[in-house]
Amino acid sequence: MAREGRVGPDFWPVTVSDSLRSGPFLLFFSARVIAKLGDAMLPIALSAGLIKAGHGPGAIGAALATFTVCFAGFVIFGGVFSDRFNTRWLMIGSDLVRLGTQSLAAVLFLTGHVELWHMCAIGAVNGVAGGMFQPGVAGTIPRIARDVQAANGAIRTAEALAMLAGPALAGMLVATMSAGAVFAAHAGTYALSALCLFLLRLPPRDTRPERTSYRADLVEGWREFRAHTWMWSVIVIWMALMLTSTGPLVPLTASEIISTDGAKVYGLVNSALGAGTALGGLLAMRIRPVRQLRAGSFALLGCCCFPTAVGLGTPVAVMAGGAALSGAGIGFWGVMWSTSVQTQVPAPVLNRIHAYEVAGSLAMMPVGQALAGPASALFGTRAMLLVCGAAPLAVSCALLLVRPVRELRSVTARKAHEGCRTRPVTSRQ
Repeated sequence: MAREGRVGPDFWPVTVSDSLRSGPFLLFFSARVIAKLGDAMLPIALSAGLIKAGHGPGAIGAALATFTVCFAGFVIFGGVFSDRFNTRWLMIGSDLVRLGTQSLAAVLFLTGHVELWHMCAIGAVNGVAGGMFQPGVAGTIPRIARDVQAANGAIRTAEALAMLAGPALAGMLVATMSAGAVFAAHAGTYALSALCLFLLRLPPRDTRPERTSYRADLVEGWREFRAHTWMWSVIVIWMALMLTSTGPLVPLTASEIISTDGAKVYGLVNSALGAGTALGGLLAMRIRPVRQLRAGSFALLGCCCFPTAVGLGTPVAVMAGGAALSGAGIGFWGVMWSTSVQTQVPAPVLNRIHAYEVAGSLAMMPVGQALAGPASALFGTRAMLLVCGAAPLAVSCALLLVRPVRELRSVTARKAHEGCRTRPVTSRQ
């Protein structure tokens, strides 16, 4: 059953639907999954292409870091733009910019004229475009799906499967063709994403009563962010997780597994991680906790399993099982968190709030990545992996200790509870 809005010309009727099979949701779902598939291909293509051009790990890290820094630095401003202008057109424009940059990268690699500064410049532009795109995601989902939790679960599950398929597809293209071919395919995913968003029609949202300055919008967004204790508490705690576990996890697990069991095993274990993330998304579509962040905090305990299994030097099957449990935990938490943000925050400032929480979540990841090498050299890789395994336990406990986090009720449950309190009492006959 759907709530009808105005009708988009020539395309799908504009609805907020109870069904995830509605036209608007399927278009947005397709845009996200196609783009995520391309994003999963990028690290393989970038690494293979730069290594073939004579560069080393430092160059690869610099190119990837340029994107992350520009994305994290611009996403807050992207939230302001998304709240002031047409969100859909901003996302389409961002996809078209990245279509151009990735096409340019494909030409550079195919012609053999690539330089490191080329890829850093392209990464910087892509980071700004990504920062313009990302805030609109949070504000779009509640406008196309009444069941926000199910919508987030479906998208998270499909994105996890795309992250599984992307590296394999990129590896095949690099082996049979070249890194330039992968960049061309990546550019094509942005073209398809832009097409899906162009066909999408969104129901009208309430316009802001007055146009204020960009600075005022930033201040309003920050004030709203600070007003939600449960939100900024999660972000502060999450920064600690990024520093102590999520950031160092990839460098530490890669160096330990590849050095002892080989790259093939590392790929297998990461596939298990992606499969677990998809499973977590599926579980989040079925399980409907009244207190979503409390349930998500318990699920984060599963994130202890992967780094601990690697740090203890367990057999490959145990490491893969640990990776799957870690993926399931982060997948379930991700849906609970996204749904809480998208349903608890007022629509007029949702894009800006999402931008602040994304920027805060990413802030400490590069620091954790940078400290992984020196810390492992000082204390040993396996010892640091055990620290990475203990960190989610501490983070889960910290989240549960914060009352606004553990007591936050889902919007549906809160409305039902308020309805019971306000329902008039009738005498028994």
